[in-house]
Amino acid sequence: MIRVVVAEDQWAVRSGLVMILDGAPDIDVVAEAGDGEEAVAAVRRTRPDVVLMDVRMPRKDGIAAARELAGSGTDVLVLTTFDLDEYVFGALRAGAAGFLLKNIEADALVEAVRVVARGEGMIAPAVTRRLIAEFAVPPGREADRPDRPQVAPEALEQLTAREREVLRCVGEGLSNRQISRRLGITETTAKTHVSRILAKLDLRSRVQAAIVAQEASDGV
Repeated sequence: MIRVVVAEDQWAVRSGLVMILDGAPDIDVVAEAGDGEEAVAAVRRTRPDVVLMDVRMPRKDGIAAARELAGSGTDVLVLTTFDLDEYVFGALRAGAAGFLLKNIEADALVEAVRVVARGEGMIAPAVTRRLIAEFAVPPGREADRPDRPQVAPEALEQLTAREREVLRCVGEGLSNRQISRRLGITETTAKTHVSRILAKLDLRSRVQAAIVAQEASDGV
C-alpha cells in the first residue's frame, strides 16, 4: 500500500482528495492536515510515502513545510493553480517531487501519487511549460534568475552518452517507463540513470533536471 498524507486547508477540497485517493485499492490516506504545521507533524507521526501538499495554507505554507520535510523520506507532491507564483519556485528549490494543478482529474491524481511513490517525478504539462519559461534565461543573464538550478558545464561533461540521452528524455517529461521503451533499456536501469544524473549534477529533483535539460538542450 502507498501511504499518503493530504494537506489542504479547504475542508471540502481536502475531503474530495481523500475520497479519490482512498478509493484506489493500493492507496491508504493515513492522515489529513489543514495547514503546514499539521502536515509536518502528520508526516513525522505516520511516515507516509507521499504527502499531497497545497501551497497556500495558514500558519505555515506548503513550501515551508516541504522544506522542513526535505530528507525525511517522504516525497512532496505539490498542488498549485495555473497562476504560478513564487510558491512553486520555492517548492522546486525545496526538492518537490511533482507539481499538479488543482483541477486534475481523479484518475490522473491517483496515477500521479503512484508515479511519485515509485521515485519518479510528476509534473502537469502546463506547469512544466511555465516553470521552464520562468527559469530559462538568455546566456549571460543568469543573475536575473538566481534561484534557477545551477549546473556548471564541466558537470554536464561528466555524464556518459547514455546519461545524456536519459537527461534529454527527462527534459521532455518522459517517465522512467517511457524512457525505457524509447531507449530499449529496463525501467530499473532508467531509474538508476536518473539517480546518477541527479547526483552528478547536484540536483534535488527530477523537475530541476528537466529544467537543466531544456536550458542545455544544445549541450546535452
